Amino acid sequence: MRRSPSRIFASLLGFTLIIGILTACGAGNPGGSTPGNGSNGGTQGTITIKIGTEFPTTAGDASTGMPAQNGATLAIKEANDSNFLPGYKFVQVAKDDVGASGTHDQTVGQKNVTDLIGDPQVVGTVGPINSSVALAEMPTTNRAPMVLISPSNTNDCLTKETPAFECGGAKSKVNQLRPTGKVTYFRTATIDQYQGAALAVYGHKTKGYKTAYVIDDTEAYGVGLAKNFTTYWTKIGGTVLGSASIKQTNSYENILTEIAGKHPDVIFFGGNDSTGGITIRQQMKSVSGLANTPFLAGDGSKTSALAKAVKPLGGGPVYTSIPGIDPSQSPASKTFFDAYTKQFGPDAIGAYSAGGYDDTKILLNAIKSVVTSKKADAPKDSNDDAGAAKFRQAVIDAVQNIQYDGVTGHHSFDKNGDTTNHFISLYTIGDLGSGDGWKFLEQVDTSSLQ
Repeated sequence: MRRSPSRIFASLLGFTLIIGILTACGAGNPGGSTPGNGSNGGTQGTITIKIGTEFPTTAGDASTGMPAQNGATLAIKEANDSNFLPGYKFVQVAKDDVGASGTHDQTVGQKNVTDLIGDPQVVGTVGPINSSVALAEMPTTNRAPMVLISPSNTNDCLTKETPAFECGGAKSKVNQLRPTGKVTYFRTATIDQYQGAALAVYGHKTKGYKTAYVIDDTEAYGVGLAKNFTTYWTKIGGTVLGSASIKQTNSYENILTEIAGKHPDVIFFGGNDSTGGITIRQQMKSVSGLANTPFLAGDGSKTSALAKAVKPLGGGPVYTSIPGIDPSQSPASKTFFDAYTKQFGPDAIGAYSAGGYDDTKILLNAIKSVVTSKKADAPKDSNDDAGAAKFRQAVIDAVQNIQYDGVTGHHSFDKNGDTTNHFISLYTIGDLGSGDGWKFLEQVDTSSLQ
């Protein structure tokens, strides 16, 4: 039967509309902006590889965690912009481990890495900032297995059974943290036995302080750093007048009043700015006899938040450290800082901006090595558990054998996953309008302290 032209036109129009609707439904990425190929959730012709970041980026720890996350973000952006690995697109999956208390939280951190492991396209995680959080996360990532690489964890016992007074015998945590017996955790931060020694030498020999009172915040990092400082301080002839282990509180006035009666040359604090560093230094100013007493602390207190909180108060000098070379002393520093400040602004720089960047670059280089050597294929989609297991293990092996030169110096890893870079950098509060408000003083090669 012959159809009328109007009916033919109507049929064609309907067919065209259906095709248009189907095309629209199939176009783009149903999962949002994450790129990749058609099978793993992105644009045609690319494969998505995800990198987790696990830092405290809000509330009390934001001044430490957010700069590290920014560094990771910059490294991933540069990799994508430069077509670092042709045919692949890198996507950051950012997690925040701040809990209800407003600071880093072990339970939150452990859940974060569990969630990251649950996505087969996540091949590794950069973080955490805090050693106490690492204690909760390491057994989980080790069993997965998935690489965990931190720019800032310094507690000796995360990877070693030495020094014996801190990590030996019944105090050893290695088997608990490494249940498979294999190394999956790495760090580019120099450990506390070196950081504590460098701070002791600077206080006793460089500044001439003879007596110290030592406070820690009860957490793994703070306790370990305080013990290492105390051990080396007494080894080189200093006297410890007393010590106190105090969980973060709003008032330290009672212990500070007691300390004032002992007249120490310096107060040493093992802990973070958010777990006592800021409050102790603020309250020292109002305690008779401590207003001008020097305050010495490690990397957990080298934050813009502490510098901004205490410099306007005046009082005694404040000295801190980072467990590595000062990024500004690196040949790669200008390129990095120019790119970082362009992306995030000059006020966003922190102690671990460069560390977050370098750790992510190490992971990116390891991934590239696995792909280009064809040792394993990247997971094809978010359901490829078998592919993820093989690829993640290959990435772990590549990190273990890497030789990397970056903003924080040269990094390779020993059999325990620790960096072979043992430099410590020392600082005092400087110009609050410049970077994170800290002025570089000197760099110590701690191999000379052993």
